[in-house]
Amino acid sequence: MESSNPSQVRPERRTGPVDNRRYPRYKLEVGIRVYPRNTQVIRGRTVDISESGISAMLQVEVPIGEIVRVEFNLDFGPVEIHATVRQRTAFRYGFQFLEAGPAADVIRRSCGGLAMRSAQGEAS
Repeated sequence: MESSNPSQVRPERRTGPVDNRRYPRYKLEVGIRVYPRNTQVIRGRTVDISESGISAMLQVEVPIGEIVRVEFNLDFGPVEIHATVRQRTAFRYGFQFLEAGPAADVIRRSCGGLAMRSAQGEAS
């Protein structure tokens, strides 16, 4: 029987940050165009991508929570999709995709290709 004495409960040890994402992220370095409301296009470089979002380095501030249109090119074609700005750390922004449809299909196929390349790189 387990003891209910709190002094005997051991804290959970963590060796690094916990990543509770639904989809794995893949390194991706391509140009990105971000179109916020009432602002000119912002150009940047992507850092990584998953089926649910993308992160990018931008030199212009975009408010957290704002819905933007993002455009970038992947191996399986160009992508134009709406996303919400979810997080910001210095100049790195995280965007969550908001749509299904053809753009999401291109993203999903491209992530599959990136996963295969990543697995091949680990096997060598």
